Amino acid sequence: MALDLGKARVGVAITDELGMFAHARPALDGHNRKPLLASIARIAQEQEVGRILVGFPLELSGREGPAARRALAFAHEVADATGLEVELVDERLSTVEAAAQLRASGVGTRESKSKIDGVAAVVLLEAWLSGQGRQGEGSPG
Repeated sequence: MALDLGKARVGVAITDELGMFAHARPALDGHNRKPLLASIARIAQEQEVGRILVGFPLELSGREGPAARRALAFAHEVADATGLEVELVDERLSTVEAAAQLRASGVGTRESKSKIDGVAAVVLLEAWLSGQGRQGEGSPG
């Protein structure tokens, strides 16, 4: 499972049973942490997730800024709430890629606001899956 932490919403993507394809799930409300973490734990349990990826928004220079520190704290909270391994994954430009994919598929600007977080989580998870395929490791869940 991959999570893309936004300011208002958290994008969610889950792999298929074979760990080959990522599918967006409805975004979660990111305003209230306790219900958010409960929702993530419930999804992880229902989907039998083995690992959770959290987008790590490094600055273009590669340095950790405020957003990266926020993602790191969130990753620790997710690990505590789920009891699962949580891996930070560089997400630089994942939202840019997600926006480009939505535009290419004909999704308008207004509609893309509600879908961008999930698509960004899909981009993150697909990049991780393709990297794991080259290394011969398993899927995150």
